[in-house]
This record gives sequence, structure tokens and C-alpha cells, in this order.
Amino acid sequence: MYQFDDEEPIGIAVMGATGSGKSTFINTVSGSNLQVGSGLKSCTSSIEHSRTFQLFGRNVTLIDTPGFDDTTKSDTDILKMIALYLSTTYESGYKLSGIIYMHRISDFRMTGVSRRNFSMFRKLCGDEALRNVVIVTNMWGEVTTERGAAREKELASDDILFKPVLDKGARMVRHDNTCESAQAILNLLVNKKPRVLRIQKELVEEHKDISQTAAGVELERELAALAAKHREELAQVKQEMREALLAKDMETREELDKVRGELEGSVKKIENDRERLSSEYAQEKARADEMMRNLTDKIQAEEAARVEGQAQIARMEARLRDSANESAAERARMQNEISRLQSAPRRGRGGLFGAVGGLIDHIFGF
Repeated sequence: MYQFDDEEPIGIAVMGATGSGKSTFINTVSGSNLQVGSGLKSCTSSIEHSRTFQLFGRNVTLIDTPGFDDTTKSDTDILKMIALYLSTTYESGYKLSGIIYMHRISDFRMTGVSRRNFSMFRKLCGDEALRNVVIVTNMWGEVTTERGAAREKELASDDILFKPVLDKGARMVRHDNTCESAQAILNLLVNKKPRVLRIQKELVEEHKDISQTAAGVELERELAALAAKHREELAQVKQEMREALLAKDMETREELDKVRGELEGSVKKIENDRERLSSEYAQEKARADEMMRNLTDKIQAEEAARVEGQAQIARMEARLRDSANESAAERARMQNEISRLQSAPRRGRGGLFGAVGGLIDHIFGF
């Protein structure tokens, strides 16, 4: 078991596809009130945090991340956001103690969207961090026990699904949507030694451009494949438009022209996403670094004030012990001053996860 410093915060990220139950899981175990969506529309389009809560004697903060199938943000924006958050917290000396990946057992099969989310998850984490990963299957109430168990077995045994990560140290467990179940899942992670994720190592230690990271390369591959698919569809539509023109079928031609416009717009957006990943990330990282320096200065000033306050308390307590001749009014004044200093708010170290999230929300305009 890893021995933590008493002040060391526990940060656990929760990842997965849109609608996989990430926010619900966090709210259930932490008593937070993160917005929860219905259906497949995204509610988590930024990085959010639970309130810090006590669990097994530890202060825990859960980090809610958007999926790579977000309905309001492109995959490029999601990667930039997650990479910025993870690199900035790591540069500040903070590593995650665990990562939870949520998967709906109610899914009839692992769709292309689910595969893409899990593929990006693997590229972000890397193999060395897999011992700190728990794959959580949920929504068991939406399937029969037999069907759920069959899907669970397939996920664990198929080389193109979860088997490779399970073989390298990750675990897969069920969640029954109760607080007790969620606590048991977190208990698998809270005493783990915090680990560096692959993308943190690539960006911070190896100084790679984000496009050169494993996640960046994977995103580029997916965008290139999607652009090629749309171009093929576009070529087919143009051919059908020519045929409709020859047949003087203007109604069909008008419908195809609308589809052509949508496909051309999609291709243009994909190409724009491919081009802006590196340049925008560099700009946003520079802004985050500047804001982080200001935050660090503020935290250091707060810490210096706290140390001075403790020194004042010690001096006043000494005076109280040695001042039998002081008036009752003076003794009451000193006691009140001690109480005031003792009750001064102190920024918890675990709050840095949320502080960085706030900086990134500001950068991305939330």
C-alpha cells in the first residue's frame, strides 16, 4: 500500500463516452450536484469536479471529463482541454491516484463511438498507468442478468475490447448505482501510488508537440479517415447529381445539392480541426502557464499569511499562559484574536485540481 503524506490530495479522473453515467457516479458517491444529461446529449462539455469529500480517511476529489463524442465540442477541442488540464496539474506536482472508465453494459455491442472513446482513453493513459485503472460497467438494471454476464465476458476476453488492458493490470468491476457500490470501487484506487499518464510524460517530460503524442497521432488518424470517408461520399453525391441533371430530375438534384453542401462543410471542418490542434494548444498552454504562475503566487502569499497567523497564535497563547496579571478584558481580547486567527479559511491542497479546472474553463470560454 502506498504511504501518503497527510496533506497529499487524492485525485481520481472519471472518463467514458457521453451518457455512460460519469456524472451520476460522481454525484452518487460525493454528494455533488453535477449536471446529469438524459439520452446521448452531452452535459459535461468541460472538466468539472466533485466537492472534496472524505472517504476511508482520505480527502478525495473526482474529476469529470467530457467524452470524445461530445455533442457540443469537437474531438480536437476535447483533446486540447484534457491535455491542458493533465499537463498543468502534473507540472504543479500533482498526479492522479486512479482513473475510472465508465462503460454501459446495456450497449448491445461496442459501437464505433465507444471504440473511439476507449482508444483515446488508452492513448492518454499509456500502459504504465493501467494498474491504476478500473473499468466500471454500469446500467445493469437495463439488461437481464444472463445477457449482462455474457457481454461482460465478451468485453473481458476479446482482444479488440478490454482484454489487453485487463492483461496489463487494469480491473473491471460492476456498479449497481448505489453509494456503497461506488465507494467500493473507489476503495480500489484511493491507496494506489499516483502515476504519471502517458500524455503527461509526453507533453511535460519529453516536450512533445501535442500532435506528436500518442493521443494526438490517434486523433489525426481518425480525422484523416473520416475526411476520406466524407470525400468518397461527396464524390458519389456529385455523380448522382450529374445523373439527376441528365434525367431532368430537379427535385432529386436539389436534395443532393443540400447533401453535397453538408458534406463539403464537414470536410472543411475536419481539415480545420486537423490544422488547429497544435497552434491553439500552444497558445492555450501559454495562457494557462501565466494564470498558473499568478495562482501559485497567490497560494504562496496565503501560505505565508497562514504561517504568520500560526506564529501570532503561539505568541498570544504564551502571553495568556504568562499573563495572570492581565485584565479580564485583555485576556478576552487575546482569546478572541486567537479564535479569529484559528478560523481563518485555508485553501486545501486538494483544491488545486479544481483551481486548474477553473483556469481551463476560463481559457475555453466557459
